[in-house]
Amino acid sequence: MPSSEKFRDYVLAQFKGELRVTPRKMMGEYIFYADGKIFGGIYDDRLLVKPVAAAKAMLPNAKLQLPYDGAKPMLRVTAEQIADNGLLVRLLNAMLPELPAVKKK
Repeated sequence: MPSSEKFRDYVLAQFKGELRVTPRKMMGEYIFYADGKIFGGIYDDRLLVKPVAAAKAMLPNAKLQLPYDGAKPMLRVTAEQIADNGLLVRLLNAMLPELPAVKKK
């Protein structure tokens, strides 16, 4: 089931423009980029982020979930955590140094 634009817009609004977060629609889902790095996305109306050390430390109770069959597991950000836009901004700031740049084709 594709993710809704309404949920995508809600999640993006939680970042309040403090960081340059951009979505890219891909097969009905949304991949999220910041500073040219993929940090997560929306899959089946769930916000999932890459399980880097900083994300694991800030979301210690987060469950690993598959964004789609055959993918690597990612950490699920709960509805309560999404509503805390300060947390999302801190999470992204902590994650960015650990994420690789997107490879050029």
